[in-house]
Amino acid sequence: MRRMVCRACGHLDGALVLDLGKQPACDYFPARDAPLPDPVYPLQMWLCSRCGLAQLVEDPTVPEEPRGTEPAALTEQAKDAVRRIASAGWLRPGARVCEYGSPHGGSWLPLLTERGMVAAEAAERADVVLDCFGLMHCPDQVAGLSERARRVARGGVLLLQYHSLATIVRLGQWNSLRHGHYAYYSTSALMAMLAMAKFRALSAWRFDLYGGTVLLAAMREADTTRPVGPTVHEIVSEEEELRLRDTHSVGSLQRCAESNARALHDWLRNERDAGRTVVGYGAASRAVALLCRAGVDGGLLLAVADASRAKQGRRMPGTDIPVISPQRMIAASPDAVLLFVPDLREEVRAQFPAIEASGGRWVTLDDLA
Repeated sequence: MRRMVCRACGHLDGALVLDLGKQPACDYFPARDAPLPDPVYPLQMWLCSRCGLAQLVEDPTVPEEPRGTEPAALTEQAKDAVRRIASAGWLRPGARVCEYGSPHGGSWLPLLTERGMVAAEAAERADVVLDCFGLMHCPDQVAGLSERARRVARGGVLLLQYHSLATIVRLGQWNSLRHGHYAYYSTSALMAMLAMAKFRALSAWRFDLYGGTVLLAAMREADTTRPVGPTVHEIVSEEEELRLRDTHSVGSLQRCAESNARALHDWLRNERDAGRTVVGYGAASRAVALLCRAGVDGGLLLAVADASRAKQGRRMPGTDIPVISPQRMIAASPDAVLLFVPDLREEVRAQFPAIEASGGRWVTLDDLA
């Protein structure tokens, strides 16, 4: 492992808490007939002992991800978030807004402009600066947060949504670690980063998306005398109970990775030996490390279906497993569909009733534990 310098506070001391070995770039979906093996790169998570930021050690890959289809769960969460933020008084008609979005797609701007807000011009300061899963894609976390903070007009608010490290540890979501995602935030670590930028987190909202995401509202310290809200204190208190600065606690992700990989391989082998067919659903980045860690190939998993036309006709990184359309998945009449994004269970059950109508079942990694 290379010598680490914390991406947020510059501290040198910390510990490796998750090592997935060498993995293919999870955003590079090769053509179906592209030769194996694919290039592989180290995939490791390091925890800073000073500020508590969990972070990607290095990323020698080049982003090449085919654009996915935005799940209904994500769009519904965005609508819910905008309603709740507006109800709390953080949004007003006529206010200027700028958005730093995720490179994976999705935007809140249409929802905000529907409420009479105005999209800010490039480089213009805005009354509301929104970052939805965008900051984690910045290799230089200080520069990324500073850029967003500079865009906030006097008296304005910075809104940051992130997949909580507390969720990742509590639910054992080790395969959230991926190339291109440089930071995994506890609320306390993000608050420390905001304090370095002279911002104070004032309000927080929780959402069920990905098992637990948080949206923080922060203002420049010089612009407000508001106290920190109770939900922020509650979240920080819960994180302290999880000991998210403790390497052994966060290191539980390593133990989850090993047990999940064994469970998946054993289940797929047993299904195959019993003459049952299994197809995956959701060619998401988190599926890549899982399949590679578990040593799964086309002999155990027939295919992975995905609604993204850009991914169909390709194969999963690091394996010979093809990515197919949902229509081909239905035509295969699998005995089970392994769902790689558990949040989508109800959505896909409603979207593809033919799976259960033909005797198939939807399965998630949690069902195999």
